Amino acid sequence: MKIVVLAGGLSMERNVSLSSGTKVCRALRARGHQAILVDMFLGLEDYDGALEDIFAAPDGRCSDYSVAVREPDLQQVRRSRRDQSGSLFGKDVLNVCAMADVVFLALHGTCGEDGRVQAALDLLGIPYTGSGYLGSAIAMDKDLTKRLVSDYVVTPQWRTVSYTEADIDRIAQETKLPCVVKPDANGSSIGVSIAHDREELKTALRECLGLGARVVLEDYIAGREIQVAVLAGRALPSIEIIPKQGFYNYENKYQAGAAEEICPAPIPEEWELRVRQATETVFRLLGLSVYSRADFIVTPDGTPYFLEINTLPGMTPTSLVPQEAAAVGMSYEELCETIVRESLKARRGV
Repeated sequence: MKIVVLAGGLSMERNVSLSSGTKVCRALRARGHQAILVDMFLGLEDYDGALEDIFAAPDGRCSDYSVAVREPDLQQVRRSRRDQSGSLFGKDVLNVCAMADVVFLALHGTCGEDGRVQAALDLLGIPYTGSGYLGSAIAMDKDLTKRLVSDYVVTPQWRTVSYTEADIDRIAQETKLPCVVKPDANGSSIGVSIAHDREELKTALRECLGLGARVVLEDYIAGREIQVAVLAGRALPSIEIIPKQGFYNYENKYQAGAAEEICPAPIPEEWELRVRQATETVFRLLGLSVYSRADFIVTPDGTPYFLEINTLPGMTPTSLVPQEAAAVGMSYEELCETIVRESLKARRGV
């Protein structure tokens, strides 16, 4: 098949997306597909050939790419594009997507995981991987997700606030501590912090002002960090995350060796059943399809506290979904192939 692997974009998870996309593209090419990597925001400004020949581009337009320790400078990315229009789609992106049999969405964050790209591709009749626009949009909103699932799975108590600098002192005084501070619509733990006292909470709120000024303040739950992927509607074996320092933040997620990841998670069979059932419940309630990854804290009594679910989880060399697939004997290449096949079924409604 001709496959466009759409990556990059213009979100704070841009670097993670490019790493995921590069690995996915090479895996699909190893399976015999004519896969090419396309940066959604920068587009094909650097491509000089005929558009109809692009699927024969050497190495699928991939280059070696690893995730930087820090988040990208999005203003610099904006300035680097010759087309300074307001479109999030770069030169010829939609044209080349229309030429493909399917678009593999290796996007992460607000530029690709929030349903807008899915809706655009639906309107153009272009098949793509992963969940549809509505489930994607709901899952990206942590507050809305919790509202929809809290009657069916256990989740930490939370409240969501929209605020300005002038509100920070008041919010810090009235918030129960310790708490977890999360931007309402970001991923990869960007902007997430744990506040143990009022000053830490104020600092966290100030840092989040540049990420949308709408945050979820969630009760801190002490326990083991367990994550569970879903593939084709069924939960895969869970994985336990043990950061070597701090918690599972952006740096610890994408730098090799920063966290110990154990799959299957060394937890009792009863706990495993609970966390898998909770994952599949959230997946169904939100109307998701194909694949996802849910995050939990499991307390010493075995209660899984649901935190959030990701509809386009990372596919980088350190990502968790490939590790969970490997635990059931599925190679990275087979995982990518399965995502493509299941997504085509989902788009066709069969």
